[in-house]
Amino acid sequence: MQAWIEFGQGPLFRFAFVLMALGLARIFVLTLVNVAEAYRRNPDKIINYREVFNKTVAWFIPAGRLWRKRPVYSLVSFLFHAGLILVPLFLAAHVSLWRQSTGFGWFSLPQGLADALTLIALAGALILFLMRAFYAPARALSRRQDYAWPLLLAVPFLTGYLMVNVSVSASGYQWMMLLHLYSAALIMILIPFTKIAHCILAPLSQVVTAVSWKFPAGAGDRVLETLGLEDRPTWVDKPRLGIEREMTRELPEVKPAEKEAKAS
Repeated sequence: MQAWIEFGQGPLFRFAFVLMALGLARIFVLTLVNVAEAYRRNPDKIINYREVFNKTVAWFIPAGRLWRKRPVYSLVSFLFHAGLILVPLFLAAHVSLWRQSTGFGWFSLPQGLADALTLIALAGALILFLMRAFYAPARALSRRQDYAWPLLLAVPFLTGYLMVNVSVSASGYQWMMLLHLYSAALIMILIPFTKIAHCILAPLSQVVTAVSWKFPAGAGDRVLETLGLEDRPTWVDKPRLGIEREMTRELPEVKPAEKEAKAS
């Protein structure tokens, strides 16, 4: 048993971590390349970088959006992700192991705060799973991995919490350590190949939207032509749109025969 634990702490952890880091780096670089190519090919190169930055920060700190739509789901998801990120990175035991392996480390969380974040992450995983299983709108959008991920992510948190806070036998501790190490390694291996890869793409989401989601050249003119408003300017300000709608109501009705003649 001890040999399997040492393998999980050593070679398996290094393999899983390197695979995760390289896989996420590949996805990040390819996304940047695609954004650069979309920007090069798009004739509309006007990008509001201030707005992109503000929206990116708003997604990372969603306090203003939590209570607008699906407040319960948003709050649970936010707290779940907070525990999911902070505990693995800043748990004292993890930082100590990293320092022993590499020679450097960083500050760690107080154990009480780490325990609280662990319980929040466990509760969030359970709530997200139940909402996807029993809430019809969430169930309609969920795939198989959406049900599996909350449960898989809960395994290392649950085993880590039990090892620290519950008295167990030596053999029970070893089994929990084994499950803790191998479930964490499995998570790291799967991250680059599943939807969890969005963890590295989140900072680029607003840039991708700003660069890629643009109408092709001449689209506005073709829309106006379709509406029979080709003599109208395409730069009408928003306050004047109501006036434009009133003007369209005064246009003479085109009979079917005339439409066929124009089409031909």
